[in-house]
Amino acid sequence: MMSEHTSRSPLKAAIITVTPFQQNCTLIWDEATKVGAVVDPGGDLDRIEAAISETGITIEKILLTHGHIDHAGGADELRDLLRVKIEGPHRADAILLDGLERQGLEYGIEDARNVKPDRWLDDGDEVTVAGHIFAVFHCPGHSPGSVVLFNRAQKFALVGDVLFKGSIGRTDFPYGDHEALINAIKTKLLPLGDDIAFICGHGPTGKFGDERKTNPFLV
Repeated sequence: MMSEHTSRSPLKAAIITVTPFQQNCTLIWDEATKVGAVVDPGGDLDRIEAAISETGITIEKILLTHGHIDHAGGADELRDLLRVKIEGPHRADAILLDGLERQGLEYGIEDARNVKPDRWLDDGDEVTVAGHIFAVFHCPGHSPGSVVLFNRAQKFALVGDVLFKGSIGRTDFPYGDHEALINAIKTKLLPLGDDIAFICGHGPTGKFGDERKTNPFLV
């Protein structure tokens, strides 16, 4: 299933629901050049490849927000298929990325592969997609190395499982930290502005302002 979300032209985004965890794998691309990136290819690569073909875009890189299997399980294979590089997450998630094959077997996912990114991301770094700049915010808590990618020009963020519409990422997994997650959301994300739109790792899109006012974990 693919649904489209438009921030502000010329960047566009499409969400492909993948894996038994119903994870939001996201394509983002420049509307003029049709060059873009795949964010969090957790699996179901046939669906992702079909969406790339449907949109007619050329993928220049893969971006990972964190190292859980539903977000990163298909990244290594897709890197080989597309012949591109992987950027992110923060190095603190190396322990998760090194265990994807084992984690996959635990969940009955047989084709997951361990991942070593071509570039780790740190707080304050920048990544580009077709020339569009995204600021990197290290937001640990759901996982030690979770990152949020923020495009200031178009008031748009890719938040992974840090924040959801009406909820936040789980912190009862190994290496989770509830206090760190809440702190990251309140000190790094919400100050960016109420009008910032976000795509999260599961479920519908939202805006930071709505979460600041109504999210039961943040009010």
